[in-house]
Amino acid sequence: MPRMLDVSDDVRAEIGDDEADRLLAGENAPGSYDCTSCRTPGDSEQERTSTVLFIGDETAVLAFAHATCLPSQVVQVTEEQLRGAVRSISGDTVDLEPDKIVPEQAVLGVTSGLVLIAGELHPALVVEPTAPIVRPGAVGAGDDFLPLLIEQGFMPLTAIESVPSVLHGWSVLLAMGQLHAVLQPGPGSSGQPVAWWQAHQPLQVTDGWRTAANKHQQVLMFAAPVGAIGRQPREDLLRDALDKAAANGKLVAAALPLAGT
Repeated sequence: MPRMLDVSDDVRAEIGDDEADRLLAGENAPGSYDCTSCRTPGDSEQERTSTVLFIGDETAVLAFAHATCLPSQVVQVTEEQLRGAVRSISGDTVDLEPDKIVPEQAVLGVTSGLVLIAGELHPALVVEPTAPIVRPGAVGAGDDFLPLLIEQGFMPLTAIESVPSVLHGWSVLLAMGQLHAVLQPGPGSSGQPVAWWQAHQPLQVTDGWRTAANKHQQVLMFAAPVGAIGRQPREDLLRDALDKAAANGKLVAAALPLAGT
C-alpha cells in the first residue's frame, strides 16, 4: 500500500531515484514509526510523513518524522554523532553504506511541580532533553535547545522572581485530569496547533497541581539544556535546581494557557 511520504529533492538526490520510488510505493517505508523529532508514534499509512536523511562523513541513515514536525530534508551531522549511538529508529534504513549507525535521539524529559512565586503556588512543567539539541541542518556539535525556544518567544531568566509573560499560540493540554501534550502553533496560515511534546501515555499530576492549573488557567513552562536540572525527587530540590540553572544563564520560561481541564 502506498505510503503518505514526502521525499524532498535533496533526499532523492542522495538516495537515488530507485530507492525514492520504492519508498513512495511503500516497499521500503515503515507503516508505524517513532518520529525522529518528537519521538511519538506515527503511521505513514494514515498521516503525512517526512523522510529525513542524516549524513555523516562516511555513514548515513534515513529516519522518519511527522510532516507537521519536520519537512523532508538532508541533515549533515558529524561522524562522531553517528558513531557510538545505539538507539535505533523503528522502521527501515537506507543502506547507502554497510553497518549504518543511527544518530542518538534526544528525548524531552518533562517533570510537573508547583513553583512558589511572590507567595503564590503556580503549576509548572520543567523540560530538559536527554541529549544536546542540534538545529536541523547545523554542522558540528552544539546545543541549540535554548536558542530555538527563545526564537519561539520563550524568555531567558536569571532569577525566578515573577511570573513569566504569556506565550500566545502555545498551550498545555490537560484532559481527564492528566497531562497529554504541550502544543505550539502549526505551520502555515491555518494556525492549527500541533504537538511540540506529547506524552506516550497521559501523565498523572497531583491534585494540588491540577487545582492550581484550573485556578490560574495557565501553566508555567521552564526549559533547560541537558544536565542543567536533572531528575529531582522533591519539589524543593527541583526549585533549587531551577534557581541554579537561572543563575547560570541556562533557563528560559513562558506562561502557557491551559487547554482542557
